[in-house]
Amino acid sequence: MADIRGFMKVKRSGPARRPVEARIHDWKEFYEPIAEDALKAQGSRCMDCGVPFCQGDTGCPVENLIPEWNDLVHRGRWIDALKALHTTNNFPEFTGRLCPAPCESACVLGIIDDPVSIRVVEWNIIDKGFDEGWVSPILPVAETGFRVAVIGSGPAGLATAQQLRRAGHEVTVFEKADRIGGLLRYGIPDFKMEKWVLDRRLDQMIAEGVAFRTNVDVGRDLSVEELRQSFDAICLAGGAMAPRDLPVPGRELSGVHFAMDYLTQQNKINAGDPPPPPAERLTAEGKRVVIIGGGDTGSDCLGTTHRQGAKEVYQFELLPQPPPHRAESTPWPLWPMQLRSSHAHEEGCKREWSVSTTKFTGRNGRVTKLHAVRVNFQKDDQGRSRMVEIPDTAFELDVDLVLLAMGFAGPDKRGLLTDLDVMLDTRGNVAVDENYMTNVDGVFAAGDMKRGASLIVWAIAEGRKAAAGI
Repeated sequence: MADIRGFMKVKRSGPARRPVEARIHDWKEFYEPIAEDALKAQGSRCMDCGVPFCQGDTGCPVENLIPEWNDLVHRGRWIDALKALHTTNNFPEFTGRLCPAPCESACVLGIIDDPVSIRVVEWNIIDKGFDEGWVSPILPVAETGFRVAVIGSGPAGLATAQQLRRAGHEVTVFEKADRIGGLLRYGIPDFKMEKWVLDRRLDQMIAEGVAFRTNVDVGRDLSVEELRQSFDAICLAGGAMAPRDLPVPGRELSGVHFAMDYLTQQNKINAGDPPPPPAERLTAEGKRVVIIGGGDTGSDCLGTTHRQGAKEVYQFELLPQPPPHRAESTPWPLWPMQLRSSHAHEEGCKREWSVSTTKFTGRNGRVTKLHAVRVNFQKDDQGRSRMVEIPDTAFELDVDLVLLAMGFAGPDKRGLLTDLDVMLDTRGNVAVDENYMTNVDGVFAAGDMKRGASLIVWAIAEGRKAAAGI
Protein backbone atom coordinates (compact mmCIF):
# COMPACT_ATOMS: atom_id res chain seq x y z
CA MET A 1 0.00 0.00 0.00
CA ALA A 2 1.26 3.49 -0.84
CA ASP A 3 0.13 4.84 2.53
CA ILE A 4 -0.58 2.22 5.18
CA ARG A 5 -1.88 4.96 7.52
CA GLY A 6 -4.16 6.59 4.95
CA PHE A 7 -7.28 5.44 6.79
CA MET A 8 -6.04 7.31 9.88
CA LYS A 9 -5.57 10.58 8.00
CA VAL A 10 -8.52 10.73 5.59
CA LYS A 11 -12.21 10.56 6.43
CA ARG A 12 -14.73 8.88 4.16
CA SER A 13 -16.36 11.13 1.59
CA GLY A 14 -18.09 10.83 -1.73
CA PRO A 15 -19.71 12.92 -4.44
CA ALA A 16 -22.35 15.39 -3.38
CA ARG A 17 -25.91 14.91 -4.52
CA ARG A 18 -27.40 17.57 -6.75
CA PRO A 19 -29.83 19.84 -4.87
CA VAL A 20 -33.28 18.30 -4.52
CA GLU A 21 -35.03 21.36 -5.94
CA ALA A 22 -32.93 21.04 -9.12
CA ARG A 23 -32.78 17.30 -9.71
CA ILE A 24 -36.50 16.57 -9.38
CA HIS A 25 -37.09 18.63 -12.51
CA ASP A 26 -34.99 16.44 -14.80
CA TRP A 27 -34.02 12.80 -15.32
CA LYS A 28 -30.25 13.18 -15.09
CA GLU A 29 -28.10 11.27 -12.60
CA PHE A 30 -28.29 12.82 -9.15
CA TYR A 31 -24.59 12.83 -8.20
CA GLU A 32 -22.21 15.72 -8.81
CA PRO A 33 -18.76 14.95 -10.26
CA ILE A 34 -15.99 14.28 -7.75
CA ALA A 35 -12.47 15.68 -8.10
CA GLU A 36 -9.61 13.35 -9.00
CA ASP A 37 -7.59 14.38 -5.93
CA ALA A 38 -10.54 13.46 -3.72
CA LEU A 39 -10.71 10.02 -5.36
CA LYS A 40 -7.01 9.47 -4.81
CA ALA A 41 -7.46 10.36 -1.15
CA GLN A 42 -10.35 7.94 -0.80
CA GLY A 43 -8.26 5.20 -2.40
CA SER A 44 -5.62 5.77 0.27
CA ARG A 45 -8.12 4.78 2.98
CA CYS A 46 -7.96 1.15 1.81
CA MET A 47 -5.83 -0.28 4.60
CA ASP A 48 -3.34 -3.13 4.59
CA CYS A 49 -5.91 -5.33 6.33
CA GLY A 50 -4.28 -8.69 5.60
CA VAL A 51 -7.54 -10.49 4.83
CA PRO A 52 -9.69 -8.26 2.59
CA PHE A 53 -13.21 -9.32 3.55
CA CYS A 54 -14.51 -7.01 0.81
CA GLN A 55 -13.54 -9.82 -1.57
CA GLY A 56 -14.91 -12.64 0.58
CA ASP A 57 -18.18 -14.56 0.66
CA THR A 58 -20.01 -11.70 2.38
CA GLY A 59 -18.42 -9.04 0.18
CA CYS A 60 -18.17 -8.70 -3.59
CA PRO A 61 -19.76 -11.56 -5.59
CA VAL A 62 -17.43 -10.97 -8.56
CA GLU A 63 -14.43 -10.90 -6.19
CA ASN A 64 -13.22 -7.52 -7.39
CA LEU A 65 -9.53 -6.81 -6.72
CA ILE A 66 -10.55 -3.94 -4.49
CA PRO A 67 -7.34 -3.34 -2.50
CA GLU A 68 -5.32 -3.43 -5.70
CA TRP A 69 -7.29 -0.86 -7.66
CA ASN A 70 -7.85 1.39 -4.65
CA ASP A 71 -4.07 1.58 -4.23
CA LEU A 72 -3.52 2.12 -7.95
CA VAL A 73 -5.98 5.02 -7.94
CA HIS A 74 -4.19 6.51 -4.93
CA ARG A 75 -0.92 6.32 -6.91
CA GLY A 76 -2.55 7.87 -9.99
CA ARG A 77 -2.06 4.70 -12.06
CA TRP A 78 -5.51 4.84 -13.65
CA ILE A 79 -4.88 2.56 -16.62
CA ASP A 80 -3.57 -0.18 -14.33
CA ALA A 81 -6.55 0.35 -12.02
CA LEU A 82 -8.86 -0.09 -15.01
CA LYS A 83 -7.12 -3.32 -16.01
CA ALA A 84 -7.43 -4.67 -12.47
CA LEU A 85 -11.11 -3.70 -12.34
CA HIS A 86 -11.94 -5.34 -15.66
CA THR A 87 -10.16 -8.52 -14.61
CA THR A 88 -13.18 -9.59 -12.56
CA ASN A 89 -16.04 -7.31 -13.61
CA ASN A 90 -17.33 -6.85 -17.16
CA PHE A 91 -19.50 -3.88 -16.28
CA PRO A 92 -18.19 -1.83 -13.34
CA GLU A 93 -20.13 1.19 -14.62
CA PHE A 94 -23.34 -0.68 -13.74
CA THR A 95 -22.26 -1.98 -10.34
CA GLY A 96 -20.58 1.28 -9.38
CA ARG A 97 -23.80 3.18 -9.93
CA LEU A 98 -26.40 0.62 -8.90
CA CYS A 99 -24.95 -1.93 -6.47
CA PRO A 100 -25.75 -1.45 -2.75
CA ALA A 101 -22.09 -2.34 -2.12
CA PRO A 102 -21.93 -5.43 0.10
CA CYS A 103 -18.16 -4.96 -0.27
CA GLU A 104 -18.41 -1.83 1.87
CA SER A 105 -20.46 -3.50 4.60
CA ALA A 106 -17.74 -6.19 4.73
CA CYS A 107 -14.85 -3.69 4.72
CA VAL A 108 -12.47 -4.33 7.63
CA LEU A 109 -12.16 -0.61 8.28
CA GLY A 110 -15.91 -0.62 8.92
CA ILE A 111 -15.31 -2.36 12.25
CA ILE A 112 -13.89 0.83 13.76
CA ASP A 113 -14.70 3.60 11.28
CA ASP A 114 -16.64 4.40 8.11
CA PRO A 115 -15.76 1.88 5.37
CA VAL A 116 -13.77 2.74 2.26
CA SER A 117 -15.77 4.45 -0.52
CA ILE A 118 -15.30 1.43 -2.78
CA ARG A 119 -18.31 1.96 -5.02
CA VAL A 120 -17.46 5.58 -5.83
CA VAL A 121 -13.86 4.75 -6.71
CA GLU A 122 -15.09 1.88 -8.89
CA TRP A 123 -17.43 3.86 -11.08
CA ASN A 124 -14.95 6.71 -11.47
CA ILE A 125 -12.23 4.30 -12.66
CA ILE A 126 -14.43 3.01 -15.45
CA ASP A 127 -15.85 6.41 -16.38
CA LYS A 128 -12.34 7.81 -16.67
CA GLY A 129 -11.41 4.77 -18.75
CA PHE A 130 -14.17 5.47 -21.24
CA ASP A 131 -13.53 9.23 -21.24
CA GLU A 132 -9.83 8.72 -21.99
CA GLY A 133 -10.46 6.12 -24.69
CA TRP A 134 -8.82 3.31 -22.74
CA VAL A 135 -11.83 0.98 -23.08
CA SER A 136 -11.74 -0.71 -26.47
CA PRO A 137 -13.10 -3.90 -28.03
CA ILE A 138 -11.29 -7.11 -27.06
CA LEU A 139 -11.34 -9.49 -30.00
CA PRO A 140 -10.88 -13.26 -29.71
CA VAL A 141 -7.51 -14.73 -30.64
CA ALA A 142 -9.23 -17.41 -32.75
CA GLU A 143 -12.74 -18.47 -33.75
CA THR A 144 -13.97 -21.80 -32.35
CA GLY A 145 -16.85 -22.39 -34.74
CA PHE A 146 -19.31 -22.96 -31.89
CA ARG A 147 -22.55 -20.98 -31.71
CA VAL A 148 -24.25 -19.95 -28.45
CA ALA A 149 -27.67 -18.36 -27.92
CA VAL A 150 -28.16 -16.16 -24.85
CA ILE A 151 -31.79 -15.53 -23.93
CA GLY A 152 -32.13 -12.20 -22.15
CA SER A 153 -30.01 -9.06 -22.32
CA GLY A 154 -29.85 -8.02 -18.70
CA PRO A 155 -26.52 -7.99 -16.81
CA ALA A 156 -26.32 -11.80 -16.59
CA GLY A 157 -26.98 -12.29 -20.29
CA LEU A 158 -24.59 -9.52 -21.31
CA ALA A 159 -21.80 -10.86 -19.09
CA THR A 160 -22.30 -14.37 -20.47
CA ALA A 161 -22.28 -13.09 -24.04
CA GLN A 162 -19.16 -10.96 -23.66
CA GLN A 163 -17.16 -13.71 -21.99
CA LEU A 164 -18.15 -16.28 -24.62
CA ARG A 165 -17.48 -13.98 -27.55
CA ARG A 166 -14.02 -13.13 -26.24
CA ALA A 167 -13.36 -16.87 -26.05
CA GLY A 168 -14.02 -17.10 -29.79
CA HIS A 169 -17.58 -18.41 -29.89
CA GLU A 170 -20.29 -16.92 -32.11
CA VAL A 171 -22.86 -15.39 -29.76
CA THR A 172 -26.38 -14.14 -30.41
CA VAL A 173 -28.36 -12.43 -27.65
CA PHE A 174 -32.16 -12.59 -27.95
CA GLU A 175 -34.24 -9.92 -26.20
CA LYS A 176 -38.05 -9.83 -26.16
CA ALA A 177 -38.19 -6.06 -25.64
CA ASP A 178 -37.56 -3.48 -28.34
CA ARG A 179 -34.20 -2.40 -26.89
CA ILE A 180 -31.25 -4.25 -25.37
CA GLY A 181 -30.53 -4.09 -21.65
CA GLY A 182 -33.30 -5.84 -19.73
CA LEU A 183 -33.91 -4.21 -16.35
CA LEU A 184 -30.86 -2.01 -16.93
CA ARG A 185 -32.77 -0.43 -19.81
CA TYR A 186 -36.35 -0.30 -18.60
CA GLY A 187 -36.28 -1.04 -14.86
CA ILE A 188 -33.62 1.44 -13.73
CA PRO A 189 -34.64 5.12 -13.91
CA ASP A 190 -32.32 7.51 -15.72
CA PHE A 191 -31.66 9.47 -12.54
CA LYS A 192 -29.81 6.40 -11.24
CA MET A 193 -28.12 5.47 -14.51
CA GLU A 194 -28.51 7.41 -17.73
CA LYS A 195 -28.81 5.07 -20.67
CA TRP A 196 -25.78 6.36 -22.56
CA VAL A 197 -23.83 4.47 -19.89
CA LEU A 198 -25.42 1.23 -21.13
CA ASP A 199 -25.19 2.16 -24.80
CA ARG A 200 -21.45 2.80 -24.78
CA ARG A 201 -20.87 -0.71 -23.36
CA LEU A 202 -23.19 -2.24 -25.95
CA ASP A 203 -21.19 -0.45 -28.67
CA GLN A 204 -18.08 -2.21 -27.38
CA MET A 205 -19.82 -5.60 -27.43
CA ILE A 206 -21.13 -5.07 -30.96
CA ALA A 207 -17.59 -4.17 -32.07
CA GLU A 208 -16.40 -7.40 -30.45
CA GLY A 209 -18.84 -9.34 -32.59
CA VAL A 210 -21.79 -10.04 -30.29
CA ALA A 211 -25.05 -10.13 -32.28
CA PHE A 212 -28.22 -8.72 -30.74
CA ARG A 213 -31.78 -9.50 -31.81
CA THR A 214 -34.61 -7.52 -30.26
CA ASN A 215 -38.38 -8.12 -30.30
CA VAL A 216 -37.83 -11.89 -30.16
CA ASP A 217 -39.71 -13.70 -27.40
CA VAL A 218 -38.09 -17.13 -27.54
CA GLY A 219 -40.74 -19.81 -27.10
CA ARG A 220 -43.33 -17.68 -28.86
CA ASP A 221 -41.69 -15.81 -31.77
CA LEU A 222 -38.93 -18.38 -32.14
CA SER A 223 -39.50 -22.00 -31.23
CA VAL A 224 -37.23 -23.97 -28.95
CA GLU A 225 -36.75 -26.53 -31.72
CA GLU A 226 -35.43 -23.87 -34.11
CA LEU A 227 -33.14 -22.54 -31.42
CA ARG A 228 -31.64 -25.92 -30.57
CA GLN A 229 -31.08 -26.74 -34.22
CA SER A 230 -29.22 -23.47 -34.81
CA PHE A 231 -27.00 -23.29 -31.71
CA ASP A 232 -24.58 -25.58 -29.90
CA ALA A 233 -25.53 -24.22 -26.47
CA ILE A 234 -28.21 -22.03 -24.92
CA CYS A 235 -27.96 -19.85 -21.83
CA LEU A 236 -31.18 -18.83 -20.10
CA ALA A 237 -30.75 -15.36 -18.62
CA GLY A 238 -34.27 -14.00 -18.81
CA GLY A 239 -34.46 -12.75 -15.24
CA ALA A 240 -37.13 -13.19 -12.59
CA MET A 241 -39.78 -11.03 -14.16
CA ALA A 242 -42.95 -12.40 -12.55
CA PRO A 243 -44.01 -9.66 -10.10
CA ARG A 244 -45.34 -10.48 -6.66
CA ASP A 245 -49.02 -9.50 -6.63
CA LEU A 246 -51.33 -8.32 -3.86
CA PRO A 247 -54.47 -10.49 -3.99
CA VAL A 248 -56.89 -8.30 -2.04
CA PRO A 249 -60.38 -7.03 -2.93
CA GLY A 250 -60.23 -4.15 -5.38
CA ARG A 251 -56.90 -5.16 -6.90
CA GLU A 252 -58.54 -5.06 -10.34
CA LEU A 253 -59.35 -1.33 -10.08
CA SER A 254 -57.74 1.05 -12.53
CA GLY A 255 -54.94 2.98 -10.87
CA VAL A 256 -53.38 -0.06 -9.18
CA HIS A 257 -50.29 -1.08 -11.14
CA PHE A 258 -47.15 -3.16 -10.91
CA ALA A 259 -44.04 -1.08 -10.32
CA MET A 260 -42.24 -2.42 -13.39
CA ASP A 261 -45.11 -1.44 -15.70
CA TYR A 262 -44.91 2.06 -14.29
CA LEU A 263 -41.11 2.36 -14.51
CA THR A 264 -40.91 0.80 -17.97
CA GLN A 265 -43.38 3.26 -19.45
CA GLN A 266 -41.49 6.28 -18.14
CA ASN A 267 -38.14 4.89 -19.27
CA LYS A 268 -39.52 4.41 -22.76
CA ILE A 269 -40.74 8.00 -22.84
CA ASN A 270 -37.33 9.17 -21.66
CA ALA A 271 -35.77 7.13 -24.49
CA GLY A 272 -37.79 9.11 -27.02
CA ASP A 273 -40.85 6.94 -27.52
CA PRO A 274 -44.12 8.86 -27.90
CA PRO A 275 -46.26 8.89 -24.73
CA PRO A 276 -49.17 6.47 -24.77
CA PRO A 277 -52.75 7.77 -25.03
CA PRO A 278 -53.96 9.56 -21.87
CA ALA A 279 -56.09 6.59 -20.82
CA GLU A 280 -52.98 4.37 -20.81
CA ARG A 281 -50.52 6.88 -19.35
CA LEU A 282 -49.21 5.89 -15.91
CA THR A 283 -48.35 9.16 -14.26
CA ALA A 284 -48.24 10.53 -10.73
CA GLU A 285 -48.70 14.12 -11.84
CA GLY A 286 -50.96 15.93 -9.37
CA LYS A 287 -51.88 12.65 -7.67
CA ARG A 288 -51.79 11.16 -4.21
CA VAL A 289 -49.62 8.06 -4.53
CA VAL A 290 -49.02 5.02 -2.34
CA ILE A 291 -46.04 2.76 -3.04
CA ILE A 292 -46.38 -0.67 -1.43
CA GLY A 293 -42.93 -2.13 -0.83
CA GLY A 294 -39.86 -0.65 0.81
CA GLY A 295 -37.00 -1.95 -1.35
CA ASP A 296 -34.97 -0.57 -4.23
CA THR A 297 -37.85 -0.84 -6.71
CA GLY A 298 -40.04 1.16 -4.35
CA SER A 299 -37.32 3.80 -4.15
CA ASP A 300 -37.12 3.91 -7.96
CA CYS A 301 -40.87 4.46 -8.09
CA LEU A 302 -40.61 7.18 -5.47
CA GLY A 303 -37.98 9.15 -7.39
CA THR A 304 -40.07 8.80 -10.53
CA THR A 305 -43.23 10.11 -8.86
CA HIS A 306 -41.37 13.23 -7.76
CA ARG A 307 -40.16 13.93 -11.27
CA GLN A 308 -43.65 13.44 -12.64
CA GLY A 309 -45.04 16.00 -10.17
CA ALA A 310 -46.87 13.92 -7.57
CA LYS A 311 -48.99 15.83 -5.06
CA GLU A 312 -48.20 13.54 -2.12
CA VAL A 313 -46.43 10.18 -1.79
CA TYR A 314 -46.63 7.46 0.86
CA GLN A 315 -44.51 4.33 1.06
CA PHE A 316 -45.86 1.37 3.03
CA GLU A 317 -43.75 -1.58 4.16
CA LEU A 318 -45.21 -4.73 5.69
CA LEU A 319 -42.16 -5.50 7.86
CA PRO A 320 -41.17 -3.57 11.01
CA GLN A 321 -38.90 -0.56 10.79
CA PRO A 322 -35.25 -1.69 10.88
CA PRO A 323 -32.89 -0.30 13.54
CA PRO A 324 -30.93 2.86 12.66
CA HIS A 325 -27.62 0.99 12.91
CA ARG A 326 -26.42 -2.55 12.18
CA ALA A 327 -28.66 -5.07 13.98
CA GLU A 328 -27.03 -7.56 16.35
CA SER A 329 -28.49 -10.36 14.22
CA THR A 330 -26.30 -9.27 11.27
CA PRO A 331 -22.83 -8.63 12.71
CA TRP A 332 -19.87 -7.60 10.57
CA PRO A 333 -19.02 -8.74 7.89
CA LEU A 334 -22.61 -9.74 7.05
CA TRP A 335 -24.91 -7.51 5.02
CA PRO A 336 -26.44 -5.42 7.82
CA MET A 337 -30.10 -5.26 8.68
CA GLN A 338 -30.53 -1.54 9.27
CA LEU A 339 -32.62 1.42 8.16
CA ARG A 340 -31.61 2.81 4.78
CA SER A 341 -32.83 6.03 3.22
CA SER A 342 -32.20 6.64 -0.45
CA HIS A 343 -31.83 9.78 -2.54
CA ALA A 344 -35.53 9.43 -3.36
CA HIS A 345 -36.51 9.55 0.32
CA GLU A 346 -34.46 12.72 0.63
CA GLU A 347 -36.72 14.19 -2.06
CA GLY A 348 -39.79 13.62 0.11
CA CYS A 349 -41.98 10.75 1.28
CA LYS A 350 -44.14 9.64 4.16
CA ARG A 351 -42.72 6.22 5.10
CA GLU A 352 -44.67 3.83 7.29
CA TRP A 353 -43.77 0.35 8.47
CA SER A 354 -45.81 -2.61 9.72
CA VAL A 355 -48.71 -1.77 7.43
CA SER A 356 -50.77 -4.48 5.73
CA THR A 357 -53.07 -3.41 2.89
CA THR A 358 -56.43 -5.19 3.17
CA LYS A 359 -58.39 -3.87 0.20
CA PHE A 360 -58.91 -1.10 -2.35
CA THR A 361 -62.17 0.66 -3.08
CA GLY A 362 -63.10 3.11 -5.78
CA ARG A 363 -65.66 4.75 -8.01
CA ASN A 364 -66.45 4.07 -11.65
CA GLY A 365 -63.83 1.36 -11.77
CA ARG A 366 -60.98 3.55 -10.52
CA VAL A 367 -59.23 3.32 -7.15
CA THR A 368 -59.96 6.11 -4.67
CA LYS A 369 -59.13 4.58 -1.28
CA LEU A 370 -56.61 2.19 0.22
CA HIS A 371 -57.66 0.28 3.34
CA ALA A 372 -55.00 -1.08 5.70
CA VAL A 373 -54.25 -2.21 9.23
CA ARG A 374 -51.22 -2.02 11.50
CA VAL A 375 -49.50 -5.34 12.23
CA ASN A 376 -46.70 -6.82 14.25
CA PHE A 377 -44.83 -10.11 14.07
CA GLN A 378 -44.85 -12.70 16.82
CA LYS A 379 -43.12 -16.05 17.28
CA ASP A 380 -45.31 -19.15 17.39
CA ASP A 381 -44.63 -22.34 19.36
CA GLN A 382 -42.21 -23.55 16.66
CA GLY A 383 -40.29 -20.27 16.69
CA ARG A 384 -41.67 -19.15 13.35
CA SER A 385 -42.60 -15.52 12.87
CA ARG A 386 -46.22 -14.83 12.02
CA MET A 387 -48.05 -11.62 11.26
CA VAL A 388 -50.75 -10.47 13.69
CA GLU A 389 -53.12 -7.57 13.14
CA ILE A 390 -53.12 -4.98 15.92
CA PRO A 391 -56.69 -4.41 17.16
CA ASP A 392 -58.34 -1.06 16.41
CA THR A 393 -55.63 0.10 14.01
CA ALA A 394 -57.51 -0.18 10.72
CA PHE A 395 -57.37 2.98 8.60
CA GLU A 396 -58.09 4.20 5.09
CA LEU A 397 -56.31 6.67 2.84
CA ASP A 398 -57.49 8.64 -0.17
CA VAL A 399 -55.37 7.62 -3.13
CA ASP A 400 -55.21 8.16 -6.90
CA LEU A 401 -52.34 5.82 -7.82
CA VAL A 402 -51.04 2.64 -6.15
CA LEU A 403 -47.73 1.07 -7.20
CA LEU A 404 -46.99 -2.51 -6.20
CA ALA A 405 -43.25 -2.84 -5.56
CA MET A 406 -43.20 -6.01 -3.48
CA GLY A 407 -40.49 -7.86 -5.34
CA PHE A 408 -40.56 -10.71 -7.83
CA ALA A 409 -41.92 -14.24 -7.56
CA GLY A 410 -39.41 -15.81 -9.97
CA PRO A 411 -39.05 -16.39 -13.71
CA ASP A 412 -41.97 -16.53 -16.08
CA LYS A 413 -42.68 -20.25 -16.53
CA ARG A 414 -44.81 -19.89 -19.64
CA GLY A 415 -43.40 -20.63 -23.07
CA LEU A 416 -39.63 -21.05 -23.01
CA LEU A 417 -39.12 -22.90 -19.71
CA THR A 418 -42.12 -25.14 -20.30
CA ASP A 419 -41.08 -25.95 -23.86
CA LEU A 420 -37.52 -26.78 -22.80
CA ASP A 421 -38.83 -28.89 -19.90
CA VAL A 422 -36.11 -27.65 -17.57
CA MET A 423 -36.31 -28.62 -13.91
CA LEU A 424 -37.02 -25.99 -11.27
CA ASP A 425 -35.73 -25.80 -7.73
CA THR A 426 -37.90 -25.57 -4.61
CA ARG A 427 -38.17 -21.79 -5.04
CA GLY A 428 -39.40 -22.03 -8.62
CA ASN A 429 -36.13 -20.95 -10.23
CA VAL A 430 -34.25 -22.87 -12.91
CA ALA A 431 -32.13 -25.62 -11.32
CA VAL A 432 -28.54 -26.08 -12.51
CA ASP A 433 -25.48 -28.20 -11.73
CA GLU A 434 -21.98 -27.04 -10.79
CA ASN A 435 -21.37 -26.00 -14.41
CA TYR A 436 -24.60 -23.96 -14.50
CA MET A 437 -26.18 -26.52 -16.86
CA THR A 438 -29.81 -27.49 -16.44
CA ASN A 439 -31.17 -31.03 -16.68
CA VAL A 440 -31.37 -30.47 -20.44
CA ASP A 441 -28.03 -31.13 -22.10
CA GLY A 442 -26.51 -27.98 -23.57
CA VAL A 443 -28.95 -25.64 -21.85
CA PHE A 444 -27.50 -23.43 -19.12
CA ALA A 445 -28.94 -20.74 -16.84
CA ALA A 446 -27.63 -17.72 -14.95
CA GLY A 447 -28.70 -14.65 -13.04
CA ASP A 448 -32.14 -14.05 -11.58
CA MET A 449 -33.69 -16.83 -13.66
CA LYS A 450 -31.44 -19.25 -11.78
CA ARG A 451 -31.08 -17.63 -8.31
CA GLY A 452 -34.22 -15.50 -8.03
CA ALA A 453 -34.38 -11.71 -7.92
CA SER A 454 -31.03 -10.45 -6.70
CA LEU A 455 -28.33 -7.82 -7.21
CA ILE A 456 -26.83 -6.74 -10.53
CA VAL A 457 -23.40 -7.75 -9.26
CA TRP A 458 -24.66 -11.28 -8.63
CA ALA A 459 -26.06 -11.40 -12.17
CA ILE A 460 -22.68 -10.44 -13.60
CA ALA A 461 -20.91 -13.01 -11.42
CA GLU A 462 -23.30 -15.73 -12.51
CA GLY A 463 -23.05 -14.76 -16.17
CA ARG A 464 -19.28 -15.15 -16.00
CA LYS A 465 -19.58 -18.53 -14.27
CA ALA A 466 -22.18 -19.76 -16.77
CA ALA A 467 -19.89 -18.72 -19.63
CA ALA A 468 -17.07 -20.74 -18.04
CA GLY A 469 -19.44 -23.70 -17.68
CA ILE A 470 -20.49 -23.46 -21.31
